[in-house]
Order: sequence, then structure tokens, then C-alpha cells
Amino acid sequence: MAEYIFMENNGIHLIDLNKTLECLEEAAYAMKNIVRSGRKIMFVATKKQAKDIVTEEARRLNMPYVTERWLGGMLTNFTTIRKSLKKLAQIEKLLKDESLQQGLQKKEKLMLAREKAKLERQLGGIVDLNRLPAALFVIDVKREHIAVAEAQKLNIPVFAMVDTNSDPTLVDFPIPANDDAFKSIALITKYIGEVIEEALMERKKEKEEAGLKKDEEEKRRVDEAAVEESK
Repeated sequence: MAEYIFMENNGIHLIDLNKTLECLEEAAYAMKNIVRSGRKIMFVATKKQAKDIVTEEARRLNMPYVTERWLGGMLTNFTTIRKSLKKLAQIEKLLKDESLQQGLQKKEKLMLAREKAKLERQLGGIVDLNRLPAALFVIDVKREHIAVAEAQKLNIPVFAMVDTNSDPTLVDFPIPANDDAFKSIALITKYIGEVIEEALMERKKEKEEAGLKKDEEEKRRVDEAAVEESK
């Protein structure tokens, strides 16, 4: 982290905010390209002070997120995770359909409800994830080292807040910042959220323009065909 340290004061290392800004801009450019291509970025933050803000932003952007314990193999054994998500969907369907519950005893219904709650707590943030995410945005690479390692193994780029006690070389896009303070986490996360939101809007606009262009071309072909027929 030496290159990101501005100075040391009484044993406390202070991050160079100019470096933070540079890294944020680099990360923003790369993230935009990913989101504009229609792919997902998974938010990962299981520490207490990061959970709420990360969950809020991920839900707002319709991005997958993990704010409870990272399950080993969540990326490297995604097939098994998909099976668990399918099981969750089946339980939800069963509990919603009264006709399917008629043959169940009260104890069985209670066990299903508990299983549903457990799966929702563990996998609720990735329930709509049909394929591996294109990238990870991580708060605290030391705490989320398993997630980072799995991403590295699969060549999935990692964007991460990296504090002075962490190794920035473990991730593709380090963002030097205090990953313990709520204000710092909120500031970086909301900035990343704005970047993703902007990219989503750009993608939507591009799709709309592509649709209009296609309609215009189709109309032109119809008009040309009509002219040929009238000759």
C-alpha cells in the first residue's frame, strides 16, 4: 500500500486522497464498460458497517449482492448454488400454494418456512443471478479473501476498497480508502452506484436508439418494395 500512503502520523497511515480519486476514475471507466454490455457486478460486503448501504445500493440497481456469510464455492461451484436457488424457488411456490400444502403437517410447514428463511438469508441477494457475475465490488479484501480468491481463479475482475492493512495487488482495481468507517464505505459505495446507474441509463438509451434505427430501416425497405411494385 506504500504508493497509496500520503503520510504517517503517530503510527497511523493516512491515505493519499488524490490516489483514491485516480483509482475511482479508473474503476468507474471499467465498470461502465461492463454494465453497458449488459452484465452484472456482484456487491460483496459482510461486515456490519457495510451491510445496509451495500444492500440498499445493490437492490436499487438490481445487482446481485452478498452481505451475509460468503458461502465457499459461490463462484467456483456455481452449479451447486443454482441448485440451492432452485430449491428456494420450489419452497416458495409450495408455501404460497394452499392446494400443495394440504398434505403437509404443521411441523413440516414450519420446517419448510425455516429452510426458506435460511436460504433467503444466505442467497437472497443472488436469487435472480442466472450466470456468473462479470465482476465483483468488494468492501474489505482481507475479510472477503475467499470471494476474492474464487474470482481470481475464474478470471473475474475485482473492484475493491483497500485499506492500509491490505494488499492492493490481490485485486484488479484497488480503491484505497478506509474500509472500516461507515462514512467512507457509504461515500465510495454511492459513487460506484451512481456510475453503474449512469451506465444502465446509457445502455437503455443505446437499445432504444438501436430499436428506432431498426424500425426506420424496416420502414424504408417496405417503402422501397412498394415503389418497385408500383412500377
